[in-house]
Amino acid sequence: MEFLLLALLVAFSDWALKARDQRRRITLLGGHLARYQIEKHMETLTQGYLRALGESDPQRSEPIWRMLRSTEQELCDQFSRFVASFARAQEADTRVSKLPVYLPFAARLLPNLTFDMRLALAIHARGINQAVHGGTHESPKAMAFTLSAELFLMQHTCHWFCKSKTVASARMLARHNTSYEQLVAAVGADTRAAYCALVGRR
Repeated sequence: MEFLLLALLVAFSDWALKARDQRRRITLLGGHLARYQIEKHMETLTQGYLRALGESDPQRSEPIWRMLRSTEQELCDQFSRFVASFARAQEADTRVSKLPVYLPFAARLLPNLTFDMRLALAIHARGINQAVHGGTHESPKAMAFTLSAELFLMQHTCHWFCKSKTVASARMLARHNTSYEQLVAAVGADTRAAYCALVGRR
């Protein structure tokens, strides 16, 4: 009986600590994101890409690609400004545990098993900028594929920061039918190399 009560107390304490930490992280990230329309632009691009890719006639798809170009550039600009703003946050508040599930105080007690969210966002910003302005894509379709991967991996990192890697991967699979491994493989080579080095992925 005493063991059961102790187990319940430990479980409740873990839940309370996790809930408090996640609220703090969501508030921190959300406070910076609220100044921009990044999620709205992502939605516009996702829907626009599906429309363009659904057209079999290039003459019908070309105006859609041109229309989306301004949204791509605006998203790139806003994301760069968001990253610059978030970079001013304190390091103690931006450490992310590499563990697959939440562990209380892991970011402070196990610093070798963490990465800095500020550095992760900087990597994503470079990848998004390269996808939009790099000019090395064979077609608008190829550019849309790479940019979508860059954006979804960035979204995965944000969910990882707020919740955990496991939750982030599950959300990505549920919302976009795309696994974490597929995302990492689909981003640009520079993004993949820098990202894997930061999060300790081989």
